[in-house]
Amino acid sequence: MKNTLGDLQNHLFAQLERLSDEDLTGEKLNEEIGRAKAVTSVASQIIANGSLVLEAAKLADDRMNANTVVPAMLKGEN
Repeated sequence: MKNTLGDLQNHLFAQLERLSDEDLTGEKLNEEIGRAKAVTSVASQIIANGSLVLEAAKLADDRMNANTVVPAMLKGEN
């Protein structure tokens, strides 16, 4: 399975279109609302996970190399 954030966006817009169907009423509308809540919950977790991965990548990129020489003024030396 190779889903992308673009695929997620497409699913969310498709769900929005289903909810916007004016012919959807009663029990069918309630079922679609329940489905939308489930999709939204899963989408939120996917987005949160993506944010976490991005933050981890930023931290890994920003960390100092073990061979980096710290300027004397930052080490408190005169």
